[in-house]
Amino acid sequence: MVVAAVKEYKFEPLDRLENFHGNQLLYVGWEDHLMFCAPFCFPLSPQMPFRAVLEQVLPGTYDYHPDFSKIDWGKVEWFKSGKPWRPDHDRTLDENGLKHKDVIRFRTPGLTGIKGSCS
Repeated sequence: MVVAAVKEYKFEPLDRLENFHGNQLLYVGWEDHLMFCAPFCFPLSPQMPFRAVLEQVLPGTYDYHPDFSKIDWGKVEWFKSGKPWRPDHDRTLDENGLKHKDVIRFRTPGLTGIKGSCS
């Protein structure tokens, strides 16, 4: 079978920063919890404190998982672009160095899904 590769895209992407009215996209994924197979994408203000993401944004997405209520946010391991990263919960997303379309992931030591199944 012959495959033709597209070498040049000639269109403006619709997920440009300018299209989000002052917000930026932030992708957040939870390691060892495959019930959520991919990071969720949130349009958030760069001036939002990181703590607000933990207290106001993530519960509406992840709280129906039985492990969520057991998370000790002080022990969570964070990753940005696959590398260990330590956010300051009291600083804004911008102050934490988070930019449009960044991907962060978190691992919750001791919590590995329903009955340890990573689901």
